[in-house]
Amino acid sequence: GAGFNWRRYERPGLVQDDIEEIKEAFDLFDVDGTQRVNPRDLRSTILSLGLRRNHVVQAMLIDLERQGARPLDFAGFVDLVTAKMGERDTRDDVAKVFRLFDDDRTGTISARNLQRVARELGELVPPEDIEEMIARADTDADGEVSLDDFYALMTKRSFPY
Repeated sequence: GAGFNWRRYERPGLVQDDIEEIKEAFDLFDVDGTQRVNPRDLRSTILSLGLRRNHVVQAMLIDLERQGARPLDFAGFVDLVTAKMGERDTRDDVAKVFRLFDDDRTGTISARNLQRVARELGELVPPEDIEEMIARADTDADGEVSLDDFYALMTKRSFPY
């Protein structure tokens, strides 16, 4: 709403967009508009969405269990969400995602690999946007993204624009 000041919830690595997205999620759970979320409602919603296979969500569910019936305000909700974001994906997890892009097994993600993934997702991404994505992640300027580049990109909390 108009009275929401995202700056009050700033954290290292969290930008305005992140905070506003978290607030939108919080508002969805805050059905009575009390600016409080019942941890049990939040748990049952997460379980009903079938998200429990995600390891970040599993850790959140454990935290919610610990929270018991004490209502969460937005600051508590931000802590809950960002604590899990901070637990870096392991190199193995990142490598699995990398391999989904690197379907031709060259050991790098090329513009062609990115274009294919975009197509599979039904996205029409202009070639210049693809080039820009590669350039942003490519640390040695060879025009392709290595696993090291990809890992650095995936574990960096904020992206340089």
